[in-house]
Formats: sequence, C-alpha cells, structure tokens
Amino acid sequence: MSTLFPDPEGLDDFRVFDPYEVHALLRQMAEQRVLVTIATADGISYTTTLWEVDKAQGVVRFGADSRDPQIDRLLDAEDAVAVSYLDDIKIQFDVAGLVHVHAGDGASALNCRYPHELYRFQRRHAYRVQPLRNATPHVRLRHPAAVDGELTLRVIDVSITGIALFQPAGQPALEPGLQIDGVVIGLDAQTQLKAMLRVVHVTSMNGQAAGVRVGCEIENMDGESLRTLQRYIDQTQKRRRMMSADGA
Repeated sequence: MSTLFPDPEGLDDFRVFDPYEVHALLRQMAEQRVLVTIATADGISYTTTLWEVDKAQGVVRFGADSRDPQIDRLLDAEDAVAVSYLDDIKIQFDVAGLVHVHAGDGASALNCRYPHELYRFQRRHAYRVQPLRNATPHVRLRHPAAVDGELTLRVIDVSITGIALFQPAGQPALEPGLQIDGVVIGLDAQTQLKAMLRVVHVTSMNGQAAGVRVGCEIENMDGESLRTLQRYIDQTQKRRRMMSADGA
C-alpha cells in the first residue's frame, strides 16, 4: 500500500481483497461512468471517469484531458488514491504506476496498475459520534462570499467518512454538490485534520436553532489523518460510555 493510504488500524473491516469482489466493484464503476477523483498527499486532485478495467493486462484506464495542467502534477506525485461513490458506498484504492497515454486520434487516458485490494466504506452505516461538550469542534473553510473569505462552522457529529456542520443563518449558502478543498477540521487540541469536503445535503434544524445542518462527505485524507480520526471516534465513544455509566 502507498504511504498516502497505508493500513490504518481499525480499518481492516473496510478492506476488500477478494479478487472477484474487487473486479466486480471496478467493473461497476466503469459501467456506471461514476465520477472518480484521483488525489495526492500534496492536495492535487483530478476528477474523471473510469474508462476500462483490463484485468488480463493488469491495467485500469481513466479518461484524461491532455490540456489539463493537473495531469502533469499528478504524474510528478509519489502517491495517489482514487475515490469514487457507488450509491451509498465509498470506494477508495491506491493509484500506482500512473502514466499518461496518448492515442492517435487525439484522445488520451491515464493508466495505472490494476489494484488487487481496495477500501469500501458503507456510508450510511458509518458510526457517528457527537463531540464532547467540553470541546469546541469546528471546521474552517474557504468561501468567496464570506467575510475575509473564510467560514468557521461548528461540528455536530463526525464519522470516518462524513461530518455534519451547523451553519448559522445569514451566512453564505453551501449548496449540495459543492466541493471544498483545503478544509481544516479541528475536533480537539490533539485532533487537527486537513481534508476536502463535498456537500451532500443541507437541512433545517429542529427547535429554535437559527441555522441549517450541512452534511458533508470527507475526502482526500491521508493515512495518518485517517488513523487520527478513527482514534478520535473510538476515544469519544469510550468516554461517552463512561459518562453514561457514571450517571446511571
């Protein structure tokens, strides 16, 4: 595995290494032409589709626009991962041996070695925790319409694949489908993460809350950040159980 997404402790349950299952998921991604984001540890990303899965040749082919400067930056990076979504399933795998291939008719593709394992996250079943009251969890993100170009939003809950934020009324809207790079997630003094967020839904809050709930998918976190987030979720869950037991 690459250094971008090594074998984080606690994520073995999400690993898929059965050859038939790996191939079936890759074929499904290609047949449905779902969007795939190829990302590096340095924050470079390129969104495309999976064109072809050639297990016999050991190659996976992605569509590529030869005029896009991001392609050259991807090729210069040491590590990269591919992230995509199949309904409520998040698929992520290492991209190794990435090369840019030019066809005679002007078309081009990004080829990488066929992955023999990947990670599959069941988004709707991911365990979510609410931060403890003595913490001040927040997310800082760039928004061109915000004062000083940045918003700071409170974290409602978080899982290994998603995060819910509270956005007060009167702030610039975050629309579903919006992709936000360079987000800083601060859950406590020891848990400071960088990631990309994709806004999935915006819903009204119950009660007297003057604002909305913004549900986001967490993308493009490196392996160390994934381990840190998993550790935070586990520790928060344990502390809540202890608090419940003390109050019983």
